[in-house]
Amino acid sequence: MNKGVKILLTSALGIGLLTGCNQQADSGKVKEPEQKVLAAEKSEVEVIKPHQGLNQEPTPLKIERVGPKEVNVEMTSQITDIEIAKGNMYKAWTFNGEAPGPVVVVNEGDTINFTLKNMDPAIPHSMDFHAVHASPSKDFTNVEPNETGTFSYPANNPGVFMYHCGTAPVLSHIANGMHGTIIVKPKAGYPTDGDIDKEFVIVQNEWYKYNDLEDFTNGVPSHVVMSTKALKEGDRNTNGDTFSLKDEPLLAKVGDKVRIYVNNVGPNEVSSFHVVGTVFDDVYLDGNPYNHMKGLQTVMLPASGGAVVEFTVTREGSYSILTHQFNHVQKGAVAILKVTATGEDDGKATMSH
Repeated sequence: MNKGVKILLTSALGIGLLTGCNQQADSGKVKEPEQKVLAAEKSEVEVIKPHQGLNQEPTPLKIERVGPKEVNVEMTSQITDIEIAKGNMYKAWTFNGEAPGPVVVVNEGDTINFTLKNMDPAIPHSMDFHAVHASPSKDFTNVEPNETGTFSYPANNPGVFMYHCGTAPVLSHIANGMHGTIIVKPKAGYPTDGDIDKEFVIVQNEWYKYNDLEDFTNGVPSHVVMSTKALKEGDRNTNGDTFSLKDEPLLAKVGDKVRIYVNNVGPNEVSSFHVVGTVFDDVYLDGNPYNHMKGLQTVMLPASGGAVVEFTVTREGSYSILTHQFNHVQKGAVAILKVTATGEDDGKATMSH
């Protein structure tokens, strides 16, 4: 079989697999909202055949600086089970076995030599970095199953940007888990760099019925969630779930000025990003130092939108990090920042919205 026929058949298989699976309808007596969620989580879904029994071990992100303005980035597309709520596993399409994928950090002016290894046995995948200038038809093209593609492009604009798989239908790839954040650090930094005591990355995303393009398109998310991604080795790194950042909150001490790199990767919903109990001292929309605002209560983030937000915590307690669209908070979109006198966990219970 020649390569052209092979690619045609593989692409046809991929399109067929992307049509989604029928979900079992919930039945029975009228339930309270929490009971409905639990019942929905227990309903079984049929995983597409090439992914049945497949749970690929997360592959570490590889970043290597090879010059003052050149960096190699290697990522994998793979199928890995993600626990999106306690007891609710989603067979996610991921970058590096994480959903959202690992945060990629480069410098303004870098050329990114990007390699994507596709470990998915059945479906082509690709990479769309919002942070770069590229030719989408050439630089964001599909990498076929069990193949590797390499592309180069410059990252000339500082900020907090989304990345995602760009393979059609894009909605299926993003909603199944292929999304993440790339931070391009500004050459001259931010005016407030010297004031920052703590830094975190927060990513908001949504989950729908498994691989159901109809639900992705016309439904509402079953879960809206927050994760934190590691800026450097040793930092917390979680998947997008309803519990990790409540059960084990982020930590700061009284008086700290906290910086959050925040990104709403959607795929569909807007985020009204807010931290309860404080006001944003400084905000850089899309993470660009030229987009500097002060004294905001809430930052509106469209799907794919990013920001750098900074605030000072003045009293001990639990600070909820959330979207002020409270229907999404009910679905899980809240993280907790615990503030103590020492910056260490005091073991006391936290309060959440």
